[in-house]
Amino acid sequence: MPRRSRLDAPAILHHVIIRGIERRPIFGSLADRRDFFRRCGDLFPETGTVCYAWVFLTKHAHLLLRTGTVPLSTVMARLLSGYAASFNRRHKRSGHLFQNRYKSIICQEDAYFKDLVRYIHLNPLRARLVPDLSALGTYPWSGHAPLLNKKKCPWQDTEYALSFFGSARAYLQFLRKGIGQGQRPDLVGGGLVRSHGGWAEVKKSRSLIKGDERILGDTSFVMSILADAEQNLERRYAMKQAGIDLDAVEKRVCDLHALKPDDLYGQGRQKTLVEARSLFCFWAVRELGVPQKALAERFSLTEPAISYAVRRGQRIAREKGYKLLEKG
Repeated sequence: MPRRSRLDAPAILHHVIIRGIERRPIFGSLADRRDFFRRCGDLFPETGTVCYAWVFLTKHAHLLLRTGTVPLSTVMARLLSGYAASFNRRHKRSGHLFQNRYKSIICQEDAYFKDLVRYIHLNPLRARLVPDLSALGTYPWSGHAPLLNKKKCPWQDTEYALSFFGSARAYLQFLRKGIGQGQRPDLVGGGLVRSHGGWAEVKKSRSLIKGDERILGDTSFVMSILADAEQNLERRYAMKQAGIDLDAVEKRVCDLHALKPDDLYGQGRQKTLVEARSLFCFWAVRELGVPQKALAERFSLTEPAISYAVRRGQRIAREKGYKLLEKG
């Protein structure tokens, strides 16, 4: 069965699960965990990605992330490819480290945020890496200790996460109540059943139930996410049908700024050139789905520079009302 495309948009909440290939360890040493932690600390702020909960186990990891303007796929590709290369060097191995693609589930925030934070942070206890809830507070490789102010994690938004519970004490009480819940498969898989709250709810309902394994939420939430994704696909199809490609984006940007195409690829840093390049990158990534790596090669820039240009281009387009397709 062909795998379906990922769903993503700015400001969307994702539960990300990363597993080792053939259930092998992805963290074999203290150096591995430190490396992964450092990479999250470099990459998340740079890309505008916000993390609320996280845990590094032995064979897998969980992250609760909110995307910025940089697509989750780009963030995770950079995080995992860089880490895998350094892991292989440290352990003198070659080949794949991770199991297929990472798994990402779009989550309905108001209904599931607290449960997801609890589920993620109880992982070391379920895996028997710590004996009890008190010891969990000293486990160094999760976002639990930072929420209790026992450890600093600059790239974790503890203030926002705690706002759902009211206080660190209330958060701890909520965790304690969830210890007996076990694995909670509804939070990591289940499609139609998970999206509707379990078989008990399915049996009660006589209406059409819409489910999708990529989404955790009620029926209306699932439908709205799928509708947004369909609109994005339709827009890109419309662009393709209208003959809009990178050359057309280039021409539109140059027309708006009274530039020649060669000007875009020069070394100048004038405000007009910077604005034009940023707008080009934003439209190429968001409207046409061009990978940021391809744009980095086109402009002889780094991927972080392209990511920044996309964010700046989005702001410029919004503030000045620029559209890729002219009306009429």
